[in-house]
Amino acid sequence: MDDLMIIGVDLVAIAVLTFGVYFPRHHRRDLVVAFLGVNLGVLATSMVLGSSSVGAGLGLGLFGVLSIIRLRSNEIAQHEIAYYFAALALGLLAGLSPTVGWLTAGLMALVIGGLFVADHPRLFGRYRQQTMHLDRAHTDETALRAHLEGRLGGRVVNLTVRHVDLVNDTTLVEVRYVTGAASGAAPNVERNVARVTV
Repeated sequence: MDDLMIIGVDLVAIAVLTFGVYFPRHHRRDLVVAFLGVNLGVLATSMVLGSSSVGAGLGLGLFGVLSIIRLRSNEIAQHEIAYYFAALALGLLAGLSPTVGWLTAGLMALVIGGLFVADHPRLFGRYRQQTMHLDRAHTDETALRAHLEGRLGGRVVNLTVRHVDLVNDTTLVEVRYVTGAASGAAPNVERNVARVTV
């Protein structure tokens, strides 16, 4: 009965994290599958390891083998990595707990609540990041900053020039900026890294 309760609490927790917090904000169906798969796989593995006579060394070895496998994606942002770890942590908290106590439930709520707050659109909502491929070779950082602020309609807080091609007259730059209220409507850009040709 305790095992069924543990599984039920984990299912509720991962459902809230995935369908209540992540998907309404980021709308990536492939990562919904990934989060559920990671959570349920870790839950099942940790429950089996915790309820059998398998040694701790073998259990750590199995997780070591799993860590060798690299999660690959064309575009995965830092906040999505945080959701991966949260899904894994929820599975571990549920699977390694013999019963559902206040500590386990509180820690699971802390994980979900922390991501809810940290990834809330109103928290630093005006901050943006882009990787831009400009059709001019900029060697003066001050002029580049002014050019980017004019194009983006905001204040540049950080920029990193990745590549300057003086032959083809192009610049590749990663820019972080704050959209300004006086600049009119904010440009329709993704919060994640995007490629833009200017």
